[in-house]
Amino acid sequence: MVKKLRQQFHNLKFQKKIIGISVVISLIPISLLGLFSYTRMRSLLIEREKTALQETLHQEVMQLDHKIESYLSIMNLITWNENIRLALARKYDSNFDMYLTYRDTIDPLFLTIRSLEADITAITIYTDTSIHPHGNVLRPLTDAQDKIWFEQACSTTAPFFSLSPDGQTMYLLCQMHYSYVPYTSIICMTIDFQSAMLPAKNLFSDNYGFLLTDSAGEVMYQYTDLAENYSVSEISPEVLLDAGLPGYITETDSLSNFDWTAFLYRPASFISASAINITYIVLAMILLCVALIVLTSTLLSKIVVSPIEALSSCMEQVEQGNYKIDIASDSSDEVGHLISSFKQMVDTLNNLVNEVLLSKIRQQKYELEILQSQINPHFLYNSLSLINSKAIIAGQNDISQMARLLSTFYRTMLNKGQQITTIASELENTKSYISIQQMMHSHSFDVVYDIDDSVLDYPIPNLLIQPLAENAILHGLDHQELPGKAILSISCYREEKDIVFKIMDNGCGMSDEECSQILTKDSKGYGVKNVHQRIQLYYGEEYGLTFHSTKGMGTYVLLKIGDLCIHGIIIS
Repeated sequence: MVKKLRQQFHNLKFQKKIIGISVVISLIPISLLGLFSYTRMRSLLIEREKTALQETLHQEVMQLDHKIESYLSIMNLITWNENIRLALARKYDSNFDMYLTYRDTIDPLFLTIRSLEADITAITIYTDTSIHPHGNVLRPLTDAQDKIWFEQACSTTAPFFSLSPDGQTMYLLCQMHYSYVPYTSIICMTIDFQSAMLPAKNLFSDNYGFLLTDSAGEVMYQYTDLAENYSVSEISPEVLLDAGLPGYITETDSLSNFDWTAFLYRPASFISASAINITYIVLAMILLCVALIVLTSTLLSKIVVSPIEALSSCMEQVEQGNYKIDIASDSSDEVGHLISSFKQMVDTLNNLVNEVLLSKIRQQKYELEILQSQINPHFLYNSLSLINSKAIIAGQNDISQMARLLSTFYRTMLNKGQQITTIASELENTKSYISIQQMMHSHSFDVVYDIDDSVLDYPIPNLLIQPLAENAILHGLDHQELPGKAILSISCYREEKDIVFKIMDNGCGMSDEECSQILTKDSKGYGVKNVHQRIQLYYGEEYGLTFHSTKGMGTYVLLKIGDLCIHGIIIS
């Protein structure tokens, strides 16, 4: 898998490699920075929440302390109120005196206290004095004997709190101390505990818990407002103090007046949920950075890669044979130096190719000139003219015709030393040669011409058609295998902007292997290979000869040329 990915990376374009490397390298610090920012921000949020919990819990504890202090102050006010003490301890002569005590001493004080403290629902004095009961304000001591706090109230003169079994009501109790009478009076202040603890239900909007325990570790009050996925089946002081709630942030504080402990806890996941927006912001910034990195990498890599792409394109052109390239670089870096060196190399190569091309053309010219110089034109023409005259005098028409054909053949072939002739002159040379061959073969083969007259004036290199006709006669028609008369066909026609010659015979034909090698094997004479090379030297690689042959059936060759004024250099 790794090897495959590595190979795919190697096959990528150079610009894509640069962009990919830039993005990967940039993503590492950006991702680390984003992760650090997220973790640090989450840690700060948790620390901030802890501080908020501490401050909130401390304020709640201070409020509870203030309430407890106010309750104790009220209890002291009643306990040490001399009028109350005297009202309970005195002996009454009549019920009217008791009524006056209720009206003027006890009821006003208790009503005033209850009006000032709404949480205090009742104040009752349980006593064994002679005063008669008065509603819920004065009750006989025997009524308190079945209360859960009775024994403790009888055994101590210090105020203390007692919670009802249902947790709805809290009692503040204190025994009035008499140093001079043998009576027992217990003051019971009834407090609506749920109303007193109401602020604990408004500490937060949701997802928190509050717990209050007494000095013995017993739960006095508990309020939980957690979502279902945060609900805890059992929360106890032991868990909060010892192990703590897993996944929760817990704070603890103690009241100053009594040895009570308050606990405040919130889910850590709920707190960290506030970091989601920050997470989105961090992710958005990372994506923005990645987009900017891709954009800048693309632009910068294009600046770096564009000279390399231009160099690669020029290399492809040189590979296809085009040495006339236009590339330059004003940079002095490694790529600029490489472009300059490549440009210099191509210029040198172009000069060498041109020298080799011109050298081959000159070589072909010299070979043709040597071939032409082997014949003395004046001596040859005079000799053929004398032969023609003697043949006419002697009545030898065949000899006279042969002499005229030879004269025409050599005149058109030599072409006054010029290498460029016209299609009309080249065909005249070829027709003279074929007529001579017909006479030499006793007219054993026929010839058919199909020539487009519009191409006769086109200039072409001389001696292109005659070697092909010679090859068709000597290697094709002379070895005919088909029954019937041998036929040589020569046609010339236009094909768009090019001119095509077709030389066809019904001779012996060639095998596929022989047909494919005819333009590559060496020949002792001035053969078709030479013609093919000359055509490509003048017109280019897309022109030349194409052979098609069937063994025992015949052969045809297509000669395709262009316009010398466009494709080649006319050599005088």
